[in-house]
Amino acid sequence: MPRVAMLIQKYYPHVGGAEMQIQRLAPRLQARGFEVCVVTRHEKGLSRFEIIDGVPVYRLACPGPKPLAAMFYIWSAIGLLSRLRPDVIHAHEILSPASAALLAKRLYGWPVIVKILRGGIRGDIYKLKRSPLGIQRFRVLSRGVDSFVVISREIDRELSALGVPSEKRAFITNGVDTEIFAPVPDSQKEPLRAKLSLPPEGVLVVYLGRLTAEKRVDHLLRVWPDVRVAFPQSELLIVGTGPEEARLRAQSMSIPGVQFTGPVNDALSYLQAADLFVLPSATEGLSNSLLEALSVGLPVLATSVGGTPDVILHGVNGYLIPPDDLIALKTGLMDLLSDAVLRARLGSKGRQCALADFSLDSVAMRLTALYHSLLGN
Repeated sequence: MPRVAMLIQKYYPHVGGAEMQIQRLAPRLQARGFEVCVVTRHEKGLSRFEIIDGVPVYRLACPGPKPLAAMFYIWSAIGLLSRLRPDVIHAHEILSPASAALLAKRLYGWPVIVKILRGGIRGDIYKLKRSPLGIQRFRVLSRGVDSFVVISREIDRELSALGVPSEKRAFITNGVDTEIFAPVPDSQKEPLRAKLSLPPEGVLVVYLGRLTAEKRVDHLLRVWPDVRVAFPQSELLIVGTGPEEARLRAQSMSIPGVQFTGPVNDALSYLQAADLFVLPSATEGLSNSLLEALSVGLPVLATSVGGTPDVILHGVNGYLIPPDDLIALKTGLMDLLSDAVLRARLGSKGRQCALADFSLDSVAMRLTALYHSLLGN
């Protein structure tokens, strides 16, 4: 059985988009005949080795400030890979994981796949270009990598502009478990809201994700008072946690109809209880929360950044607005809150989109095809 080593900076219990994708895809890759392991950095309080959902997870000590920690990760990963003897190395991000993968390839000849996690400002390529000798490092990377996995047209354009040929760019999006993330009948929403201590009536707007600056949840709070005046029964639910949580809670103190959940283990129930999903980010890769909301059958209002325009066709399966445009955000919310028929139509089309193009099984199938092509069979 061929072996795939996944290299990533952090892993479960750290909750991030890339980490969740590996955790959800790994069992499906194993079911398709690949042994999968994860090589990540050790964090205080976690085991150096454990098996999560049938997948071995190795956590490497990376002490010191960032540059030193990166070197520790690279060299420790190479040492571990020399013992694991994978057939394919799949690095997630083009910094330390990709560097470790390329050095291992030079030593042992294993093919290397690098997944670009995000494009644009704050994206992987942007960060690398701003680092010391960044362009030179990218040239070395592009020569050595066998295939880049790109999750958005934005990333694909960035790689093309840097001279990466099309045969080295595999367009494989993130995926969602469409069986778990499924709609519930309207009759189940009221008891579900009661269970979650949510208001039983009114339109429930939900944001689900990390509370970080680039998510622009503060913009959502800035426009919400006007939305609430126009729709006094509407409620805004902010699901998740992050470094901005305390500041956002303070910002919302005088705003009616806003509720924070903090960290949750059951994001699915909050999506199923909601009526509208909103994602006002300034930058994205391809949001897991967006795909989950579509799969649950929620109408979506999202900014046209990252991979979102590849998924959402405005007025067909969701609403797209420009990033950092508070007027567009407020208008979009009001348009969707005022029209239940429109919300239902967008939600139905969104569910169809998730089933057709973004199921985890289809993503696993495309990844295994890429692995086999690199292995020559």
